[in-house]
Amino acid sequence: MAYIISEPCIDVKDGACTLACPVDCIYEGGRMFYIHPDECINCGLCLSICPVDAIHYDEEMPAAMKPFEAANREFFGPEVTGWGDPGGWDEAHTTRLDHPLVAAYPLREKQQA
Repeated sequence: MAYIISEPCIDVKDGACTLACPVDCIYEGGRMFYIHPDECINCGLCLSICPVDAIHYDEEMPAAMKPFEAANREFFGPEVTGWGDPGGWDEAHTTRLDHPLVAAYPLREKQQA
């Protein structure tokens, strides 16, 4: 399937993964980024650069993070954005919306540098 962004990204959204992705399959939601599972080419560049270890290969997903597999897929469906298969991120495909799983997480305080 694809790589999946999980809980450590919530309220962090570093963005290094989006710069590393050669096919622009990482989209910005309100509180985290989401990988489009059908656009991801499984190159692993996002995984190697994520500073908070939020990205996992679907077959190596920790059990506690498994719900994020559905959250990444459903983010693009009618349940959240209705984008379907946009064919790669662009400014028109950035939103403040999040999957209900993500929206339900308590807000994290921003870390001071």
